[in-house]
Amino acid sequence: MAASASPDGAVTQRIVIENCALATVDAQDTEYATGHVVVAGNLIESVGAGKAPEGLPGVVRRVDGTGHLVTPGLVNTHHHFYQWLTRGLATDHNLFNWLVALYPTWARIDAPMLAAATQGSLGMMVKGGVTTAADHHYVFPRGSGDLVGAELAAAAEIGARITLARGSMDRSEKDGGLPPDFAVETAEGALLATEEAIDKHHDASFGSMVHIAAAPCSPFSVSTELMREGAALARRKGVRMHTHGSETVEEEKFCHELFGMGPTDYFESTGWLGDDVWMAHCVHMNDSDIAAFARTGTGVAHCPSSNARLAAGIARVPDMLAAGVPVGLGVDGTASNESGELHTELRNALLINRLGAHREAALTARKALRLGTYGGAQVLGRTAEIGSLEAGKLADLVLWKLDGLGHSSIADPVTALVFGPPAPVTLSLVGGRPVVEDNHLSNVDEDALARTARAEAQRLARIAAGD
Repeated sequence: MAASASPDGAVTQRIVIENCALATVDAQDTEYATGHVVVAGNLIESVGAGKAPEGLPGVVRRVDGTGHLVTPGLVNTHHHFYQWLTRGLATDHNLFNWLVALYPTWARIDAPMLAAATQGSLGMMVKGGVTTAADHHYVFPRGSGDLVGAELAAAAEIGARITLARGSMDRSEKDGGLPPDFAVETAEGALLATEEAIDKHHDASFGSMVHIAAAPCSPFSVSTELMREGAALARRKGVRMHTHGSETVEEEKFCHELFGMGPTDYFESTGWLGDDVWMAHCVHMNDSDIAAFARTGTGVAHCPSSNARLAAGIARVPDMLAAGVPVGLGVDGTASNESGELHTELRNALLINRLGAHREAALTARKALRLGTYGGAQVLGRTAEIGSLEAGKLADLVLWKLDGLGHSSIADPVTALVFGPPAPVTLSLVGGRPVVEDNHLSNVDEDALARTARAEAQRLARIAAGD
């Protein structure tokens, strides 16, 4: 194999992982019972059976993957990082009541709080195998500082790729919405701020660490003007679009009462269906809704644990997949999924969907893994870069330890990962750089992170209480 070199003549540094099982999640679902991955710089150079090729130049690290499974890094398609500061509250509420209970607290968030919450939320996901995460941040209180900048700086320290969906709300209580009046922006202000975030931070290049999406919050917290103009802005700027859709029966009723149509028809009327759009939840979708998503290529972020926590219902994921709808997995905010880990969503997606109409045929272990990897990359528009283990793609991958007690009697490694208890992460790479080693974050002090997050959560609670 020829050595690759940088323009200054230096040989590319390589990491070799071998003696491991591999699930590539490529188009053929290629797997190797014992194989290798060679990482060259920030890219996957080769994947295959048996040992890595001999005589590779520039090898700086060799990893013996015996007892491990290598998969693509997990891709989280929906989250609200700021909610790390309000976990464990309103635990017996449905969505609308939960929002009403928590909006007044969320509306007091500031930049240091969001930075701490970002590192708590993202750090927990990265420890569990996430290498790319989408965060939908839509709370921008006046005087709170540079929230977008604070979040991106905090995420950069963790080392994961980020799609920051710059959200917005302009429909408050006085307009028939749920957020308090002091928690929303004007439509004009939100659009200007979204455009500024795109111009300042969005990087469309191959291997980018930061994407920005335009993301008005939901039909019940956003005006029709903001929805339509947000779509126009996103398409003018060439970025993706994200919002919540069809999450609850209450939302369905709200849309019919206010707009005279259901959520999917409303989204189509405002320009919010297309292959540059993905929606969170999509629990209450009829056949025509699913057909519209399939026809337009609109993606779905499936959040099984949050849907259960808020009693929203069971999304029709098997029917969406059968129709050709792009589907990925999402943690959702940690105020509605306190564990905050995407690898548990592999298992929960499989189990919860088997409670639906398709029963045991709903999902398999490998379909669940695909949702959490390639499906997420598809939803975020990054399948050319991530989501499968293939030569030329970014070296975003996870080495899962499966030889401990918890997985000791499950012979098939993919079944062990999905059906078994959470697997420890021995190594996780983002662009060839370690972000987790031996089940600990590589780039930040976890104990210090926990102390800061706890202090900021307490400060937020005091401010919200008027102390």
